[in-house]
Amino acid sequence: MRAFVFPGQGAQTIGMGKALAEAYPAAKAVFDEVNDALNEDLSGLIWDGDIETLTLTRNAQPALMATSLAAVRALATEGVHIHDASFVAGHSLGEYSALAAAGAFSVADTARLLRIRGTAMQEAVPVGVGAMAALLGLGFDDAQAVAEEAAQGEVCQAANDNDPSQVVVSGHKAAVERALVIAKEKGAKRAVLLPVSAPFHCALMSPAAQVMADALADVTIAEPTVPVVANVLAAGVTDPAEIRKLLIAQVTASVRWRESVGYMAANGVTEVFEVGAGKALSGMIKRIDRDLATAAIATPDDVAAVATAINT
Repeated sequence: MRAFVFPGQGAQTIGMGKALAEAYPAAKAVFDEVNDALNEDLSGLIWDGDIETLTLTRNAQPALMATSLAAVRALATEGVHIHDASFVAGHSLGEYSALAAAGAFSVADTARLLRIRGTAMQEAVPVGVGAMAALLGLGFDDAQAVAEEAAQGEVCQAANDNDPSQVVVSGHKAAVERALVIAKEKGAKRAVLLPVSAPFHCALMSPAAQVMADALADVTIAEPTVPVVANVLAAGVTDPAEIRKLLIAQVTASVRWRESVGYMAANGVTEVFEVGAGKALSGMIKRIDRDLATAAIATPDDVAAVATAINT
């Protein structure tokens, strides 16, 4: 049994998806659909722009989705279809890519939603007020205890439970800086501030959650062809009404990635394919369950290799 997973923010690079678009007309069509939906040349920024502009949350989110869906379309050209998988999942914004890949959203709607989401998350907290930090070498329970001790009346939450040795905390900058000190006192191997523009997946994102509630109310969500393992639940969902609620909650809730991978493995998944930019999720997956086979699909060669392996 196999699953397809989709990366989140931080995986973006200049040039991502360009070779896929050149090799597969169906992949190029995705970038054209996203450009049309946003009424701008986002693919030009992705392929030939500067990394600082691409990394802006409002740009990175639809750009990473476009790259992932271009790879999905390339795979389909080679006879590998998402609907033949057991599950799809995505890390944070990657959940939108997963939903689009499984047919719950159109590409155009996904692009518009992610532009709204990225802008709202960026604007929810003034620059410099919030921060995020990676705590390495602490389990989730210990990291959560660190966050609670560091809060001291401010917001500090475990935002991303990435794998058994990496938890990201998010909140007010002073509280997150206190968490760095406390984490090291409690035995963390490393505790480092992350170069992000806002404190994602914590209570400070509440204004963005309200924006997404309004945006999602106006969008049609179809039942996905494959269960989507939701970040908030770490379990598979197919009901459109539940998906809508979970996407709103996801803005302020923890990304339960470690548990999500465990859920897929417990339900029979043995192969996990990371679709789109980078290989970060593959590394996390191997640290969660070394028995899971992983492969990243970002280039035409990757598509060909995976298609050959699956179709033979």
